[in-house]
Amino acid sequence: MTTTPSLELLERAADQTGTVIGRVRADQAGWSTPCSQFDVRALVNHIVFDVQMFTAGVSGGERGSPDADLLGSDWLAAYNSARTSLLEAWRRKGVDGTVKSRFGELPATWSVGQHLADLAVHAWDVAMATHQSTNLDAEVARVALDWARENLKPQFRGQAFGPEVEVPENAPIYERLAGFFGRNPF
Repeated sequence: MTTTPSLELLERAADQTGTVIGRVRADQAGWSTPCSQFDVRALVNHIVFDVQMFTAGVSGGERGSPDADLLGSDWLAAYNSARTSLLEAWRRKGVDGTVKSRFGELPATWSVGQHLADLAVHAWDVAMATHQSTNLDAEVARVALDWARENLKPQFRGQAFGPEVEVPENAPIYERLAGFFGRNPF
């Protein structure tokens, strides 16, 4: 059964991502991640950038540079600031209508799903990289995976994520989500 991504689920995904980021230790900054182009610090910076970019799309603001250092010395504060801005922007806008993206105008509900999936898979990435529990919110992962399977077509592979890694359907939901996004969960 497919569930439509909602602002409540997006908030849960954003909260769990913040919890995972809050547990990262300073000595883990240079550790490798399932996203081969990022170490832990660069991945958390990328997450903050994504959330800021999503906020700009929802509110019509300017998009920043993906190369900027957005973390400073307090990673969790940087993330929480971006998270709060995104959720406030969604509460003001609501899920009706469209949102501007680099792909053009998209239904707002599509964008909620994109934001939810991005945060869900990146929470798993950071948790895996820093040896935290990957027993995260299963409903968030299920809705993210359903959204991704329906919306992320093969032509997007190689741009934002790699080739799908086959994962058994009876594997834990976050392993299936990670595999769909090109991560090897094993």
